[in-house]
Amino acid sequence: MTGAARAAGPVRAARRSRSVTLATATKRSARGAPGKRPSDHGAWFLVLPALIPILVLSVGPLLYGIALAFTDSQSGRTAPTQWIGALNFQDLLHDTLFWDSFRIGLLWAFGVTVPQFLLALGLALLLNQNLRFRWLARALAIIPWAMPEVVVGIMWRLVYHPDAGVLNETLSTFGLGEGKDWLTGTATALFAVIVVGVWAGMPQTTVALLAGLQNTPRELHEAAAMDGAGAWRRFRTVTWPAIKPVALAITALNFIWNFNSFALVYVLTQGGPGGRTRLPMLFAYEEAFRYGQFGYAAAMGCVMVAVISVLLALYLVGRLKGDDEA
Repeated sequence: MTGAARAAGPVRAARRSRSVTLATATKRSARGAPGKRPSDHGAWFLVLPALIPILVLSVGPLLYGIALAFTDSQSGRTAPTQWIGALNFQDLLHDTLFWDSFRIGLLWAFGVTVPQFLLALGLALLLNQNLRFRWLARALAIIPWAMPEVVVGIMWRLVYHPDAGVLNETLSTFGLGEGKDWLTGTATALFAVIVVGVWAGMPQTTVALLAGLQNTPRELHEAAAMDGAGAWRRFRTVTWPAIKPVALAITALNFIWNFNSFALVYVLTQGGPGGRTRLPMLFAYEEAFRYGQFGYAAAMGCVMVAVISVLLALYLVGRLKGDDEA
């Protein structure tokens, strides 16, 4: 053995000993001191600023509303509130007005969500193209989203005005019919508010879908085009798989938001005419603040929370199955 080899032997041994020592120290630091577990107090302290408002403003009122649904609470009542069990829910099962409003709410939610998604998808595909003044078109597309629902409702009431509304004036100018009172006609009221709901909610869906489109690699489109795939085939095989998770998420959220709509329809029609646009949230509002039936209105709210929870559960199960398949 040469002298260099004999000199390298202790060096290798020292390096090996140092490596073993560092690995042992790393494992001990990861495990922590014997008999002690890492503390989560610091993490909880960081979460509290966001958790406290949720508990106070969301979870607390929800639990109070659930408890109120099992009482006979009424406004202006001098007698103490009594616990009546499930009596409010039993009355609700036989309340045809509530189930009519529930049916109208489903029609409204589907009638707004489906056209909203289709129109937003087309607009997102258009805004994703390399067009002139694309930045201006994108800015104009989100204006309805930035407007408060009350302002949107007032503006569209002026559009639908039977005497001086823009819609009736335009129709009469082109000879397409006489002026109509769109918001008070039993045959047109629901359709009129659905149009407003689609217009007001479409920008949010457009922004979400546009973000998904921009994350789609252009190389995939170029490769598909080189293989001879047409526009529809490229959309079906490249674009849609890329934006499908975003599309499912925003559609589910839109359906829930639309089903819970209140301000927009209240400003437009206040549930009229004859209850044709009375959504479940409007019906519960009238029972609570017009007729003073707080317990009965809370029972309606519990039913709507249960329906929304079922929809969320179905959506989450579908997403988990999709992730497992992926």
